[in-house]
Amino acid sequence: MKTDVDLEPFDSTNRQATIFSKESRMSKVTPFLWFNGQAEEAARFYTSIFENSRIDSVSPMSATFHLDGQKLMALNGGPQFKFTKAISFFVSCDRQAEVDELWEKLSSGGTKQRCGWLKDKFGVSWQIIPSILGEMLQDEDHEKSGRVMQAMLQMSKIDIARLKQAYESQ
Repeated sequence: MKTDVDLEPFDSTNRQATIFSKESRMSKVTPFLWFNGQAEEAARFYTSIFENSRIDSVSPMSATFHLDGQKLMALNGGPQFKFTKAISFFVSCDRQAEVDELWEKLSSGGTKQRCGWLKDKFGVSWQIIPSILGEMLQDEDHEKSGRVMQAMLQMSKIDIARLKQAYESQ
């Protein structure tokens, strides 16, 4: 494995060596979103919602930004393609307050859907899910996990207290 000092310059014809930070190497996979002229607006919207987020660059054709450490790219590609539920962003939340805040902010101008799903004002699908839901659904007691699943299926925004109530009921 190469270290920072072992890295080759990105452009060998460039006299100035390019040093890549650990952050830029964190992941080889970067979500790439196709917008119809709204790339910068979307980047600004998303970075205003998530902590530890920033816009890295904006041009008339694209925007590059980070949401809580995850790099994303947005392109002003035109109206040819639309977002579908086939791809969504899954956001794991630790507390109900975080679920509530993200649910309200991301669904503003969009649509609230079932089971923690929503579409934002750009048509991008999000799943706002408390981490405890996965723990309860994976419980070895199938009756408990089944009750949790049934409770979740009745919800739009996920309610941790109602999940716990279903989990603990007899």
